[in-house]
Amino acid sequence: MKKDIEIPVIKDVHVAIIREWNEEFLDKDWNAYIINDRKSPIEMTMVVSKGYDGDRKTSIMRHAIGDVDSKSFRKIEVIQEDLLALNNEFFVTFYADNKLYEKRFVFDKNTVTEDNLITIPLIEKDGLFAS
Repeated sequence: MKKDIEIPVIKDVHVAIIREWNEEFLDKDWNAYIINDRKSPIEMTMVVSKGYDGDRKTSIMRHAIGDVDSKSFRKIEVIQEDLLALNNEFFVTFYADNKLYEKRFVFDKNTVTEDNLITIPLIEKDGLFAS
């Protein structure tokens, strides 16, 4: 029965876009990260990302992140500046506590800007959390 199905809620796992200096290209990049702020690790983490706005859309990217230790983070991908004019979605799936968790994180179009940056805990760099 539907009432017997438990859908676990994700808490303390976030996706953030960070503005970072790239030594190789001597410029700043936008990088997406998954942040595990839980007291336990998350396992077999998968992230599917895409950008969209009406008829405009990007390719779907799949990332096998693997395990992310507690109170740590892992880089997902670099995001090109022109893609910030689209909605950017990150669909995260992982195992923890013998359960499968999944959540959709979205950065609305034109919200990832230098003016909106805050300091992201654990990473200690300027960025923005997904909603």
